Amino acid sequence: MKLFLLVFLLPTTFLFSQTFYSVDYSYQADLKVYVVDYEYQADLLVYKAKNKYEAKGNSGLWYFSDYAYQADFKIFFVDKKYQAELNVYFVKNKYQAKWKSNNKKQLLF
Repeated sequence: MKLFLLVFLLPTTFLFSQTFYSVDYSYQADLKVYVVDYEYQADLLVYKAKNKYEAKGNSGLWYFSDYAYQADFKIFFVDKKYQAELNVYFVKNKYQAKWKSNNKKQLLF
């Protein structure tokens, strides 16, 4: 059983990409996001990756694509916190990216 998990399930956790495209209207979005002012207010600490290959897994490493068809998720940045499904804080370093609230993790699968 452990071998099955290692061979088949573990590699799939690294296949999920985190490529995003920011849409202009909320109805176009898969997810509504609010950018908080402070790290402690966030559900997810996000690092903007410079290259697509860096944005693997569901760990807060996001790559923003130039075209909607290239993205795994279309997001809309809302103006008010209550409108959001996910609160994020953008960090400066890759190692800082992580989930602060695991109960929202399923939003990006």
